[in-house]
Amino acid sequence: MGQPTIPPTPSGTDLSNKTVIVTGANAGMGFEAARQLLVLHASRVILAVRSAAKGEEAVALLKQDPEVKKNNPSAIIEVFVLDLDDYKSGLSFSQRVKKEVQELDILLCNGGVNIMKYQKSVAGHERVMQVNCYTHILIALELLPLLKATSKIRNAPTHLTFVGSATQTMHTLNKKPVAASETVLGHFDDERIYSGLTRYSDSKLAINAYVRRLSALVSPSEVIINNLCPGLVATGFDKQLPAWLKPIMFVYRKISARDVQEGSRTLVYASAVADSSTHGKFLQSNKIDPGAPFLDQPDGKTFTDKLWADTVADVARYDEGLKVYA
Repeated sequence: MGQPTIPPTPSGTDLSNKTVIVTGANAGMGFEAARQLLVLHASRVILAVRSAAKGEEAVALLKQDPEVKKNNPSAIIEVFVLDLDDYKSGLSFSQRVKKEVQELDILLCNGGVNIMKYQKSVAGHERVMQVNCYTHILIALELLPLLKATSKIRNAPTHLTFVGSATQTMHTLNKKPVAASETVLGHFDDERIYSGLTRYSDSKLAINAYVRRLSALVSPSEVIINNLCPGLVATGFDKQLPAWLKPIMFVYRKISARDVQEGSRTLVYASAVADSSTHGKFLQSNKIDPGAPFLDQPDGKTFTDKLWADTVADVARYDEGLKVYA
């Protein structure tokens, strides 16, 4: 029931003079990934978090971390407020980045939720899809030019990485396909077909689809775009599970889970080490994995194209300049 051991990040990995953004970075793997990136000498790390107060608490902890103090005492660690529940917050965040950040080497889209009851986001969509997918895509498209410009300065590719999941194989689209008469976003907004136990899987299937589609628009010599599964990790991510499932997951994690430090090394690998061979790919245990077979089937390819078109049209309501990605 165990998982492959994630090896230490290669010793030659050096992020000196590089700028990193990590979403959902005040706790869990986002926080630990930010810490590890700082130990690798990242000169500026921006924690994109919903609560400024919790973000500042995370900054204080990072500055006091013994490894960070030893390896990178002069690093700039900042908080930029980002509420992934709201497109407008995503746009404001992106505008601030474009104003205050001249170079961006890594955008690590880590923030996410897993909730069991149907909820609407501030933007009006089903909340898991909004937080895990849609606002992240708006931010990625807004900041892609900055990632590309930084690549030219570095004469090396930058990284755009999304945290995905192997649970994408548990998606609902084989049993509940998107009808020809509906949009993909409308399909996932429909409370009648919502399942709390599988919506997280649907969101991670969508992440893999987005990465495949977005990577086709960008050369890996400019920006390496990938997504990864950190595996089963001992975090507090199960707090929203139904009461009957919590003890089962508690035992399962005790037996099989990676600790947060090991799990977070998969985030660091994908966003700071992985080369162009991972462009457009899904990674498990730092190895390229095909992900859900559905995406390679005709229906899956139709879904990917429709998801992309619907999402670009949706985010373009907040910034018409994003229509260029349609």
